[in-house]
Amino acid sequence: PAKKKDIRDYNDADMARLLEQWEKDDDIEEGDLPEHKRPPAPIDFSKIDPGKPESILKLTKKGKTLMMFVTVSGNPTEKETEEITSLWQGGLFNANYDVQRFIVGSNRAIFMLRDGGYAWEIKDFLISQERCADVTLEGQVYPGKGAEESEKTKNKTKPEKAKKKKDADKKSNSIKEDNRATKQREDL
Repeated sequence: PAKKKDIRDYNDADMARLLEQWEKDDDIEEGDLPEHKRPPAPIDFSKIDPGKPESILKLTKKGKTLMMFVTVSGNPTEKETEEITSLWQGGLFNANYDVQRFIVGSNRAIFMLRDGGYAWEIKDFLISQERCADVTLEGQVYPGKGAEESEKTKNKTKPEKAKKKKDADKKSNSIKEDNRATKQREDL
């Protein structure tokens, strides 16, 4: 049998043991657990549209915290960025979206969402704003209404990749033709 100790004589190990005894029989509700310890929500595959990869992301991010970067167009000061993004946050709040906003630069802000399932709806709202240059969500950059034309065309990656590949093939062919050792070998 353990000898009873006066509470004033408890050290850190005794306090930790006491805390474990208290928490041993506690039933913690699933909603009170930290996000990383909660079981993932089941995914309903019947709702997934194979033509839209965003639908898969919506379902996998549902109920999880998600962050998106927003760039304000023009050359705003940090105070202007604060005011503009505050208006956007207010509009989202009025539409019942729980969004926190953090200013990270003179023209950039982070919008943190408690439920990532709504991220694409919020993204659609933000890119429709006059002063929104772009929104970065899950590594994908979406140009906003306030983006310059060069910015809007920059995000069309597929045509550029094909063009780059053709240019690279032309360069490699020209290198082979200019290589003297190759020509000598062909002559032999």
